[in-house]
Amino acid sequence: MAELVDAQVSEACPRERVEVRFFSSAPYQQNWELRAPSLNSFLLSDGIMRETPNVRDQFINALKRHQAAFGIDLPDDTLHRLADYYELINEHNPILHLVGPCSPDEFAVRHILESLTLLKHLPTGAKFADVGAGAGLPAIPCLLVRDDLKAVLIESKLKKARFLSEAVSTLGLANRVLIFDRQFEETQPGEARFITCRALDKFTEKLPRLVKWSAPRTMLLFGGNRLSESLEKHKLAAERELLPMSDQRFLFKVSPRG
Repeated sequence: MAELVDAQVSEACPRERVEVRFFSSAPYQQNWELRAPSLNSFLLSDGIMRETPNVRDQFINALKRHQAAFGIDLPDDTLHRLADYYELINEHNPILHLVGPCSPDEFAVRHILESLTLLKHLPTGAKFADVGAGAGLPAIPCLLVRDDLKAVLIESKLKKARFLSEAVSTLGLANRVLIFDRQFEETQPGEARFITCRALDKFTEKLPRLVKWSAPRTMLLFGGNRLSESLEKHKLAAERELLPMSDQRFLFKVSPRG
């Protein structure tokens, strides 16, 4: 029986002697260490070991570099909350396959910043349903950025639904989220006034049923040319917005008929 998931709930490097320099406001003090180069460091020709940014820092830096292209300006505390979410996905991804392999930069743009394009379509205090929520995209980034929003996350795969439960609890979102581990047709949108979908299995095949289930709510759908063709096939009028830094990914707004 389907259940409501309670949201509360390489080759070794030889050791070598190198000079390590630290850059800070403190007075410079020379330090020597016996250490092996790590995967997060590289050795310059002058024998100085420099640390490269870890993946969390790379992710945050990518958000900072690219956010202007999306018309947003995220404060530091929000950047770090998004980084917490990114680390959760990295922790569980090898087993759950929540997202395809990608660099921190790609994740920042493709998964986080693209998800946040939803925000301008959601009025203050809006409640929305994310169908086929998977890793929590686009819902969780939107909830992390705006604390006035509430969401219903619908994910039929139990293990992914349990990940969503852990994520919203860890990220402090549990009081604004409900999670259902079932097919969307086995649930009701309830008070949600907006329906979004980004990675639903067999999306175009399920589109007619999703439209019927969503009525009379506004649908905000992420997809490409295939989704555009499917919307036209079913005579669904939609506003199409090309996502920044992309030439083939769109956000479609399908308003209620009549």
